[in-house]
Amino acid sequence: MTYPNQPFPPARQPLPHQPLPHQPSHHRQTPPPASSPVKAEPATNPGTKPGRDRYLDLLRAVALVRVVVFHLFGWAWLTVIFPSMGVMFALAGSLMARSLARPAWGVIRSRLRRLLPPMWAFAALVVPLMFALSWKPVREEGLWWFIRLGCYILPIGSPPFPYESGSPGGLLEESWADQAVGPLWYIRAYLWFVLASPLLLKAFRKLPWATMLAPIGLTAVLGTGLVTVPGAAGEGLLDFAVFGSCWILGFAHNDGLLQRVPRYLVVSSAAIVMGFGLWWASGHLTEEGWNLDEIPLAQSTWSFGFCVILLVYAPSWRQLPDRLAGWDGLITLANNRAVTIYLWHNLLLMATSPIIDQLWNVPWVGDHLGTYIDQSYTVLMLILIWPLIGVAILAVGWVEDVAAKRRPRLWPNGTRKEPGKAPRTLTDAHAG
Repeated sequence: MTYPNQPFPPARQPLPHQPLPHQPSHHRQTPPPASSPVKAEPATNPGTKPGRDRYLDLLRAVALVRVVVFHLFGWAWLTVIFPSMGVMFALAGSLMARSLARPAWGVIRSRLRRLLPPMWAFAALVVPLMFALSWKPVREEGLWWFIRLGCYILPIGSPPFPYESGSPGGLLEESWADQAVGPLWYIRAYLWFVLASPLLLKAFRKLPWATMLAPIGLTAVLGTGLVTVPGAAGEGLLDFAVFGSCWILGFAHNDGLLQRVPRYLVVSSAAIVMGFGLWWASGHLTEEGWNLDEIPLAQSTWSFGFCVILLVYAPSWRQLPDRLAGWDGLITLANNRAVTIYLWHNLLLMATSPIIDQLWNVPWVGDHLGTYIDQSYTVLMLILIWPLIGVAILAVGWVEDVAAKRRPRLWPNGTRKEPGKAPRTLTDAHAG
């Protein structure tokens, strides 16, 4: 689920603890007492046999960019303009339904194999760093704390992390662990959907509309406080409810259900659902305004209706049209490294601040341009984050290839030069 809108402030100023954008309030870890998406099927080259749908790849790339921008600036209106997480779950659901033409256990095992190693690579850095900064087991939780620690290996629940770590104004400010670990909620939710997909797909093909709309009804019960499920189980169940309709909508897209209904009826129904979402949000605004990530029922209905319109008009491109062809390499790279980008981008956003702060130590620059640096700090972060993501792709992105049993590649942007031939574009499997 997406998180509240708090931009990353400059590291030169002490940061108060603030929840990670794209992490809803029910994911926030309560301070201890003072005493105490998805790999797709391997693609084929355009023009050979059915392979990657480049329209879906474009949507996923846009969703990833929107996530990064939202985490930096925290603009609440971005959750309305483009509900990234709903889009990513809908695309992943479509790919999962296509994969389930094969035996279910093999598909689930393949998804887990592709999902977990990139997460382990991320945890291999973050978890030891938290312990190095004096993180200790919570005595009151006893053995349960160590069981929860296992969620860094198999993310069936919310992993523990220190409420405060690092130091105010230091290289790692006090809430860095909260910020860094926040994206793991998506990995957990994706895992739940993968495990449930065989049963969900059977239910969908027997009762398609009831199955697709049931999660919205569940959100109306859980997300409005009518029924409260405490703890990590409640967090996971609410995420499952909020984005469940989007995931099952992916089934409908794969099976062609939306195309069998008159388009005017689909679009008008989606508009009504979206209108309800905005109406509900208007009466339940939080201190973060129109951040739908903090209003579960609004998030569920708006995202569902939004994705319906995106998919009912899906052009099913095998190649990007001319106006987008120039972005083909970056779109392919984003899809091939979707898990890496999503897992690491918050940590990298925090890394931009100490790098930018070095400008004050550059002769003449710090003395004469310091005011401009302060005024354009977040813009400089936005510029710097993309090369840092590129470094992360080069450093750990190859783990996604190893997990998928492919030859490791440093920069899989889909172009391969062969002697005597022009570069060709490949669209590889990626995470949804």
